[in-house]
Amino acid sequence: MKKSLHVILPMILLSITAVLVGLQYIFNIIPSDVLFAARWITLASFVFYCIKKRSLTSWILFGIVVGAVVGFDYPNFAKSLHPLSQGFIRLVKTIVGPILFATLVYGIAGHSDLKQVGRMAWKSLLYFYCATTIALFIGLAAINITQAGKGVDMSKVPQMELPDKAAAVSASDKLELEHLPENMHWIFKTTAFFRDIFPENIIKSIHENKVLQIVIFAVVFGIGLAMVEEKKRKPLVDLMESLAETMFKYTNLIMYFAPIGVGAAMAYTVGAMGIEILKNLMMLLLTLYGALLVFLLFVLLPIALFLKVPIGKFIQALKEPVSIAFATTSSDAALPKVMSNMEDFGVPRRIVSFVVPTGYSFNLDGTTLYLSLASIFVAQAAGMDLSIGQQLLICLTLMITSKGVAAVPRASLIILIATADQFGLPVIIIAAILGIDELMDMARTSVNVIGNCLASVVVAKWEGEFDQEKALNYGKVEQLDAPNNETT
Repeated sequence: MKKSLHVILPMILLSITAVLVGLQYIFNIIPSDVLFAARWITLASFVFYCIKKRSLTSWILFGIVVGAVVGFDYPNFAKSLHPLSQGFIRLVKTIVGPILFATLVYGIAGHSDLKQVGRMAWKSLLYFYCATTIALFIGLAAINITQAGKGVDMSKVPQMELPDKAAAVSASDKLELEHLPENMHWIFKTTAFFRDIFPENIIKSIHENKVLQIVIFAVVFGIGLAMVEEKKRKPLVDLMESLAETMFKYTNLIMYFAPIGVGAAMAYTVGAMGIEILKNLMMLLLTLYGALLVFLLFVLLPIALFLKVPIGKFIQALKEPVSIAFATTSSDAALPKVMSNMEDFGVPRRIVSFVVPTGYSFNLDGTTLYLSLASIFVAQAAGMDLSIGQQLLICLTLMITSKGVAAVPRASLIILIATADQFGLPVIIIAAILGIDELMDMARTSVNVIGNCLASVVVAKWEGEFDQEKALNYGKVEQLDAPNNETT
């Protein structure tokens, strides 16, 4: 009984608090002071649980819940915590460039198998294309079924400042576009995307966290190193291996700050927006979450089952990176844990280090689904009756323009604004979406992370290099040497 007290007590208190909240919502009879006390007593009991559990994942989830409660009860204090979440994301971003460069170069040059790199490239892109196309159509179907945009009272929705759509197009490109006919703009923008994946300065690319540019440079550098004779290649390969190992240890140390960082991020989100914001656009939010759930259960889960991926262990490997992605709305923040956890799960490092970063630009399942859904929502809210052909054309445009912008702040909104303007959709309505964008971004970023984790497993299985035994023993290995099962 004593051993399970740390589990039973929080569950009892949580149940009592849920009942009190339900009674207040239905009958409005519970004093606010009672609800306040119930919330914080329940949270205190979960501290006891986390201490007993000895798991960093538990502390991260606890941080998310505490952040939400702090944001609700003390909104101004919560908003003042924003620098803590920004600091955590900055700290994690220091990992991205070095870890991508080191693991990719070592993966290519360390094995000198250039044919495998080519195979991984076309297999990855084929899978990415299929997955994102399915996500796009699920989003399109979901918004047409729920009709979430129809009947929206825009006067009750907070009008917030929009990101400048010009951020999606450089000044020099705008000059060139002015001299091109409208029907040629999409071709120019498509070729501009391929131009922009090549770095002009690798230090600048690392500084700006341009993931795809880092990947391109690392792949070419790795191929060049693989072509050098063994005597001259070995010192650099050993250096890359040492750098990669060091960055993984560096990641483990930084993750001890994760509960504070993600808690502050959640506190700021709730404190800045408030719970009431959900009432205005609840249907859109539910449509997105429902569509993402459909994608997870009817697309990604069947793929995992077909490949005989141990689902329980896979979920265990996803817990930390998805928790971080959900709370910070940053795929970059989750990247280091994604790579280390997938390697521990049985995906070879050279495959993880190629597939996951590439997927951050080409396999944004959650973002693609969101863009198709949000663009039709804008049309519905404006009273525009788009034909299926028009909707498909919008989605095709989004599929092209959304690639490679994962590192741009508010990237999905910038792309959405540019597309809305191109098809004559009222841009002002997107200001309403911005009001709950943070809440939607949590879900779509989490699905992006899950999709890219599974993509690495798919390619590893396809290459015949997935370590099934390592996957089945994931938790056991983790308990021996990973810090996420130690107290902080």
